[in-house]
Amino acid sequence: MGQAKSTTANPTTSSPSVPSIPPALPDPSAASAASAASASSPPRPRAPDQPMVPKTARILVVGGGGTMGSSTALHLARRGYTDIRVLDVYESPSANSAGNDLNKVSRRRRAASATATAAAAAIPIAGTDSTGVWGELSIEAWDMWTSDPVFKPHGHAVGKLDLTSNDAREKELRAKYERIIAEGRGDTVEWLKDEEAILSKAPHLKGADIKGWRGLYCSSGGWVAARDALASVARSLRSYGVKTAFGTSGTFSSLLLSPDGSCAGVRCVDGTEWSADLVVFAAGAWSPGLIDLEGQCESKCWVYAHVQLSPDEAERMRGAPTVYNDKLGFFMEPHPTTNILKLCNEFPGFTHLTPARPFGSDPGSASSPLISVPRSHADHPTDTIPASSLSDIRGLIRTCLPHLRDRPLINQAMCWCTDMPDARWLLCEHPRWRNLVLATGDSGHTFKMLPVVGREVVDLIEGKLPEARRELWKWRPGRGDPQHTGRGGPPPKDIADLPGWRHDDEEPSSTETEVVSGVGPTETA
Repeated sequence: MGQAKSTTANPTTSSPSVPSIPPALPDPSAASAASAASASSPPRPRAPDQPMVPKTARILVVGGGGTMGSSTALHLARRGYTDIRVLDVYESPSANSAGNDLNKVSRRRRAASATATAAAAAIPIAGTDSTGVWGELSIEAWDMWTSDPVFKPHGHAVGKLDLTSNDAREKELRAKYERIIAEGRGDTVEWLKDEEAILSKAPHLKGADIKGWRGLYCSSGGWVAARDALASVARSLRSYGVKTAFGTSGTFSSLLLSPDGSCAGVRCVDGTEWSADLVVFAAGAWSPGLIDLEGQCESKCWVYAHVQLSPDEAERMRGAPTVYNDKLGFFMEPHPTTNILKLCNEFPGFTHLTPARPFGSDPGSASSPLISVPRSHADHPTDTIPASSLSDIRGLIRTCLPHLRDRPLINQAMCWCTDMPDARWLLCEHPRWRNLVLATGDSGHTFKMLPVVGREVVDLIEGKLPEARRELWKWRPGRGDPQHTGRGGPPPKDIADLPGWRHDDEEPSSTETEVVSGVGPTETA
């Protein structure tokens, strides 16, 4: 079993009294030691079809309360691995996870080749309207959303609409439509040529200003109850005997390295050291600030708000397909028990640039680089959304749901994800530290893939991941987006430059604070 030293918190359970602790960033001495170890003894090459560890190995999943981490832990347990421990700041479903949200729905990306179309964005739906590799994964994921007992209660097969009034976007959607038909799945999609065709699928849009809109309808899709799904995975993990450590003893500070420079475990912010034979690093949007990824990932936030509907209003929208428009944003049917309607605007995301020194970064640098680090709603519960985003969501309501235009927008918040430039996962063994598997680079694909993304991670661990997928998700600093599969659009604005969202002015600005290992967000290094 995994051994812990210097434990100062209960390593197997999470207490409600655990203080709000942000994931700490590693101190320079740890980074220096890591660099020295890596330089003196580079990792031994590993054949891609070689299993990394036996099923009795001690495995840590950092960020195991989130989407990629919890899915990985589940698939490890289902395949018979016997010594798994999940580490996270919060008990699963982690309050820091982008998946810990009311519900999830997909958005689009720029057009791409048929073998690498990126299908979803920061808040993804479950469905099968993707092509190529993402199409294969979407079909497999949707099958599990509708059949696997862990996921089935939380999938809502109401269909989805991807709509536009833009000629360029119409061309992209028509190309996707033709690819889906060519793949033999034409029975799941329908082209909607005008307002009348759209209203035949979405009568709740009657009265909406959608003249000139057209787009794609996918019957094999819908939305998923995100928080409930993560909680279901957590219950399943407990039934398998998966161990946990939350709070200070589950909050990553640095890697433990063996004399040859390979990863041998994790040190947490309270000094607890968890030894391991393999570490899966699945810290989501916190990943770029915690460990050196050589600039491959950039974390951003998207925003959302809600409207409380009456029971009668909610009933009139019950079973309505999710609606996405490339200029305005998206919404879905109200939640079945709370009657709360979720709405999101469409934009490229916001960064939160903060001086940070990830583990393994250059210890000789005189200053810390600015890295986009999440500002967690769990840690800053008074944060809402920028005034410009609020205005955008109001515009979405005025256009699509004009009868709700004067309703208050409640539960405004930000959702953090981390992007790869080409919108493909970063799923590989770290080239500097053997036995450290990276599972990050969400890029807006991942929550709808909750049932299957962990399977891909475990396939990598077992040497079973197909070569084409290893190539898509390999370590690739500086590669950029040569096939134009990324999000596109203008560069993101920084949240610090936007008014209206911050309501705790007594706290220092995040740009005034440098976050390092074991140092809280209001302390200087």
